[in-house]
Amino acid sequence: MLQALIVLLTVGLIAAGIFVQPLLQRQHRERLKKRPLPPLWRALIEQNLPIYPQLSPEERQRLQGHIQVFLAEKQFIGCRGLQVSEEMKVTIAAVACLLLLNERGTYFPKLKSILVYPDAYIVTQPAANGPYVVEERQEARLGESWLQDQVLLTWQEIQADTRSWQDGHNLILHEFAHQLDQEDSKAEGVPILKKRADYARWCEVMSVAYEQLCQAVRRRYPTVMDSYGTKNPAEFFAVATETFFERPKQLRAHHPALYAQLQAYYELDPAGWG
Repeated sequence: MLQALIVLLTVGLIAAGIFVQPLLQRQHRERLKKRPLPPLWRALIEQNLPIYPQLSPEERQRLQGHIQVFLAEKQFIGCRGLQVSEEMKVTIAAVACLLLLNERGTYFPKLKSILVYPDAYIVTQPAANGPYVVEERQEARLGESWLQDQVLLTWQEIQADTRSWQDGHNLILHEFAHQLDQEDSKAEGVPILKKRADYARWCEVMSVAYEQLCQAVRRRYPTVMDSYGTKNPAEFFAVATETFFERPKQLRAHHPALYAQLQAYYELDPAGWG
């Protein structure tokens, strides 16, 4: 009898924890959002997020709140001797949180750490050379998004992106779009959508746009999106996200169905900013 009672109490406590913990987390996040934004952070956002002045007052307020939560919950680690500064953290948070302006509220749940390199870093990759020989090949990279708990970024590239907003290339947008895609522990270019019925339309629109980009690249036609998006559907979604935020009017003109799909997903209309 006593053992049965202990089991019931244990199950009850676990069940209570399952419900109480998310509630406490939401309450804590709401408190963070209401904190006054430090003047230094505001200045850094205005300096390093060129699109910030074009946001509506409501969007700016939401972005500031998301930045507060993001910086409280994510760990930043400098690599190769880099000292992570307030500018680095606030800049990364500001750009990444553009993807959260629709109040999805998940804050990249799998992500725990952001590794920041000063510039391109080298990774060693196995590469097949013939049917039986596998070699190790070194490859320079600017960023990565891991399925487990990390995003890798290079500060030199982030600074270049800040100076050249609207060129369609943005490392932070790219890697954090991968994080959205990987929330279901898969990297296939399909993030978690609100309704089951949304997936059929998503796959239809994305497949057509992906094939259009592949054909244009094969024929060497000029494209709005970077050719890297032809690598696979996951990279296509990340590249399309970069373009959606950095070259929205061009994307809408050349790929209206794709723009509409991303507009519905992010619940934003960047073409109307500015």
